[in-house]
Amino acid sequence: MEAIIESGARVLAARGWAGFTTNTVAVVAGISIGSLYQYFPDKLSLVEGIRRRHFADVLAVLRRATVVGMPLRYNVETLVQGMIDAHGVNPQLHRVLLDEVPGTEGSRSAHEAFLEEYQRHYKRFVAVNRGDVSSASDDVLAQLLSGVVEGVIHNGARRDTLHSPELKQELVRMICSYFGAVE
Repeated sequence: MEAIIESGARVLAARGWAGFTTNTVAVVAGISIGSLYQYFPDKLSLVEGIRRRHFADVLAVLRRATVVGMPLRYNVETLVQGMIDAHGVNPQLHRVLLDEVPGTEGSRSAHEAFLEEYQRHYKRFVAVNRGDVSSASDDVLAQLLSGVVEGVIHNGARRDTLHSPELKQELVRMICSYFGAVE
């Protein structure tokens, strides 16, 4: 199944939504169309598999970046570099997913579930790095931090600037400065 998702991601990135077909994905994956349909009954379900893999990658970054007892800068650098890596493997794929692929009811509910867990991880990141687990402002800070990181990373993917050392440096500096200002 992972080979199908990887092949689907390559085809989607190369051809865009308009040129994305399950037949092409099956050829690229080296399997029959019937084998592909055993896992993904249509191209929308395959795209959801691609999205779910990305969601899992993003949540793994958040888990790695939330290390109790490590300095703030270490956790922030781990967060920023991890998000760059997760989005920089195939920036064209992210542009297509963000700008071309239509949403479905299933994708909205999966996205909402992802966002809940995503915000929980960011809230934990804030709590670990501020040392104040129960503060109501942790929710707000988690929302702000996730919005900043998400916005910078997605814009970087769209503009093909994700691997700019200056972008990474300034995002790390901005987050560290903000956390320093609220401690």
